[in-house]
Parts: sequence; C-alpha cells; structure tokens
Amino acid sequence: MSMKLPIYLDYAASSPVDEQVAAAMSHCLTMDGVFANPASRSHIYGWKAEEQVEIARRNVADLLAVDAREIVWTSGATESNNLAIKGLFEGNSEVAAEAGLYSGHIITSLIEHKAVIDPVKWLEGKGVTVTWLSPNAEGYIEPQQVQQALRADTRLVSLMHVNNETGVINPIAEIAEVCRAAEVLLHVDAAQSAGKLDINIEALGADLLSLSAHKFYGPKGVGALYVKRALQQGAIAPIIHGGGHERGMRSGTLATHQLVGMGEAAKIAKQRLGEDQQNLAALRDQLWQGISDLPGVRRNGSAEQVSPGHLNICFAGMDGETLLLSLRELAVSSGSACTSASMEPSYVLSAMGLSAEDAHSSLRLSVGRYTRSDDIERAIAHIRQVVGSLLAA
Repeated sequence: MSMKLPIYLDYAASSPVDEQVAAAMSHCLTMDGVFANPASRSHIYGWKAEEQVEIARRNVADLLAVDAREIVWTSGATESNNLAIKGLFEGNSEVAAEAGLYSGHIITSLIEHKAVIDPVKWLEGKGVTVTWLSPNAEGYIEPQQVQQALRADTRLVSLMHVNNETGVINPIAEIAEVCRAAEVLLHVDAAQSAGKLDINIEALGADLLSLSAHKFYGPKGVGALYVKRALQQGAIAPIIHGGGHERGMRSGTLATHQLVGMGEAAKIAKQRLGEDQQNLAALRDQLWQGISDLPGVRRNGSAEQVSPGHLNICFAGMDGETLLLSLRELAVSSGSACTSASMEPSYVLSAMGLSAEDAHSSLRLSVGRYTRSDDIERAIAHIRQVVGSLLAA
C-alpha cells in the first residue's frame, strides 16, 4: 500500500509547475523542438530559440505592464535582488580602489528576505551606510519611516512588496511617492506578489523589481529583474561577467526552456489573476475560521493588508517544532524555506514584536492554485486533533 502524501500547504515556499508550462518547456529541449542557443544568429535554429525567448520576455513584461526591453533575465529573485542592490552601488559608486570601499546610504528593513538582507550587509561591510527599519505591529513598513530615514546621500530604498512569512503587504505605492519626491531609487522584492497580486509598475512606482518563476507555477532556477529604461545606461553594473548578454547587465547563455516556462507561467497568471485571488482568499479564510477558536491561537500580522494565500498563526504556549512534527498530514513550514533549518525564532516575527516563545510557536500555512476546499476541511480536522492532543498531554 502506498503512503498517503500530506496536504501541501507551503505554496509560499514553492509552487508546482503548471502542466501547460511543463509542456511548453519540454518542447524546448530535444532535437525536434526549439533547443538551440538564442544567441546563435547565423541559422534558423538560433532564430527560433531567440523568438521564443522574446515572446516569453513579452509575457513577463505584460504581467507587470512594462516594456519588454525593461525585463532582464536572471536565475531567480535572489540573483535579481543581488543585481539590483550590488549593481546599483557598483554602477553609481565612487570606488576607492586601494581600500575596496563603496559610498552612500541604503534604506531597507529587518523583515526582508535573506536575499536582500545579505547583499545589504555585504555592502555595509564595504562602507555603505545602512538604515534598518522595523515594521509596525501589523508587520509592514510605514511611508513616514522611509521619509524620516532619508539622507542627502541615500541612493536606494529596498523594500519587499509582500512578506514571505506573514504575507503582509507593504504600502509600496505610497513609499514610492516619498522616494520620488527625494529623487531616490526604489527596489522592490516582488517574489511573493508577482503573479498573485495585480502589479502595474507605473502605479506601484518601483524603479527596480525582482521576481521568481517558481512562486507562480513556473520552473525553479529562473527569474527576472525589471529595470526602468532610464537606468539601463550603465547605472546597474553586472555582477556576472561574460558575453555581455541582456544589454550587458547579465551574461550567460539563456536557458530557452526555463525562460519559455516563466513566460508561459506569467501569461497564465495574468489570465487567472482575479479568479486565483478570489479562490485563495476563500480557502485561506476557510482555514482560519476552522481553527481560530482553538485555545491560544491568533493570527500574526495584518488581517486586511495581506496576500490572499498567506496565513501565519501563533499557537501560543505550544512548542513549534513539536507541533510541526505532529502535523504529519500537512506540509507546512515554520517560516521562510531559506531559514527553516535554523533553530532560531523567526527574525521577521521577532522584528514585529513577538516574544521568542511566540515566534517559536508560529507556523506559516499557504494555499495555492491546486488547493481544494476538501483539503482545507481535512487540514482543519487534523490541526484540531493534533492541538487537542498536545494540550491534553
């Protein structure tokens, strides 16, 4: 008898590839498909590959309502974040060659993904001054915090759109107004919002924006960085050097099948955006309503300013690791997939003001396109049974 798999409630970590996406990708791998190097411009095989890459670029651009020439391919949001943050300071900084130092000031927050925190810390070690903003109790950064942190030498504000642990949405459009008035660039990590929230770059106000395909039913290992046209004249220095691909910003042979997969996923996400948002919010609310009356259970972060698929819950007084191990019928996490091996309490929840005990007692549950209502009912029953058993022990 085969073992019954747990219900997948970790879509914030990664999503399965859409079957339509997988089919499009498979057509770009073998001899009878579009397999060639898109940079091979001397024959039809290369022309066909380049054509598919540019169609995919257009699909990703359409997801953000931007010009296709503003999309730079990367290996994922981690690389996009590094390129945006390091590349801007490399491109715009006076580098003291003898000391290897950079200059200027960057504003970010304590609740960013490690893919932003670590590059910023790297810059800090090179001489860049950093202001680390703390979120309010609801879990988001307020525009006036950015306003107060601005300095004459501020070069970049880097803040995420949707927090990967809590799902709380930062007021990016309002923060962008503050940045624009001060003539400071804004980078947005949109790994958790692209394909899930309606993103119009003009309305959002970002100058740079990172996204990753595997968060919206595309393949892992591929992403993109939106770079405003005005910044493409040497303002962003490459962090990967080679053949000068992607208008000199990101060298490396383009992986046609990966890019086609991301483009197809972006096209589907745009088509289904309203339907997916409504379905996810209904499933998330169904789950919360089914367990919110349990003793010591409360929701972390804003219940209004939140992504439709996220639910971060504190099971006060319970050991989070024991709870996680006991929920054998569910695939959930205690926080970001990038830090789930750590025994430290979530730095995001700690920054929001939760005690170490409450942060340790919190779980992230995230629903997605393939979650069904009966999955949620099973999850509710399982959580109630496990919590009841642990409380009685």
